[in-house]
Amino acid sequence: MSTYGEAGVNLEAAEELVDRIGWRVNATWTDDVIGGFGGFAAGTQIPPGFSKPVLMMSTDGVGTKAELARVSGLLEGLGYDLVAMVVDDLAAAGAQPIAITDYIAVGHLDLDVIETIIESICEACDEAEVPLLGGETAEHPGVMDLERFDLAATALGVVELDEEVDGSNIVAGDAIIGVHSPNLRSNGFSLVRALVVDQLDLDAPFPDSDRTVAEVLLEPSVIYAPSVLNALARAEAHGLAHITGGGLPGNIARILPEDTRAVVDSSSWEVPNVFGVIQQLGKVSPVEMFRTFNMGIGFVVVAHPAEADRLIKGFDLYGHSASVIGEIIEGVKGVEIH
Repeated sequence: MSTYGEAGVNLEAAEELVDRIGWRVNATWTDDVIGGFGGFAAGTQIPPGFSKPVLMMSTDGVGTKAELARVSGLLEGLGYDLVAMVVDDLAAAGAQPIAITDYIAVGHLDLDVIETIIESICEACDEAEVPLLGGETAEHPGVMDLERFDLAATALGVVELDEEVDGSNIVAGDAIIGVHSPNLRSNGFSLVRALVVDQLDLDAPFPDSDRTVAEVLLEPSVIYAPSVLNALARAEAHGLAHITGGGLPGNIARILPEDTRAVVDSSSWEVPNVFGVIQQLGKVSPVEMFRTFNMGIGFVVVAHPAEADRLIKGFDLYGHSASVIGEIIEGVKGVEIH
């Protein structure tokens, strides 16, 4: 063995991938982007209107949902999962996403698979109103199985100094607004694969649905960031939480000041069918369901009750249903779900 190709790395395929995806990546760029696609780095100007801009960053991936997508061949939603995880984290600090880079690790560079994934990332970037500046696709022969891949991304955002939303202004009496999620998004898939995939054929109809099991489980994540920023332009929020791993209890608790407690009424919204099926198949306790999944609430805003209607309107204008699902009380820091 004396060449890189013999070691399992296909440089020609990598060059072809750049040719295939270049126009899609460039299509996400705005006039603020500095640099050219295919170079060593690209940048972006800070949008106008900030006097003391604070740059914020977030990194995440799609977890084992990627493996389910690979097995089923339904790859088109993975870009939305990836983008949502990082831009919605930025939005939870009140930051405007301004750039994304991605990283894809593969055992073997299948051009059609990677092109599909990157195309979906670009589509999601368009929806999130953020440019994809570039990224890296790396072959790992001998380390990863040839057909497997993993995805991650880093997003850059900006917020005005002293306008960050960190939860420190949350007080007893505040309302908890839940922005609804129609699906699993990108969390809990290790448990999903252990419970559902072993019991249901991916090509079979999902219970009480006209779609297949794979289609329901792999429904793309909702991207909340643009609607969060729209809502914040209309009314003041005391706290913001992106509901990912850890569910409502784990993520709301992250933003609570000491001596405040969140009380959530789980009967105040309709939990999507997918969660009920998972709970039934695995005989999972309600506590564990809420610790693992979003249970139909993908984003949370905490605010004075007088601001609730304006905030809800901000989400509604972007097609996201939202409603008051609880309140903040005095007490030991934590989250109660009834």
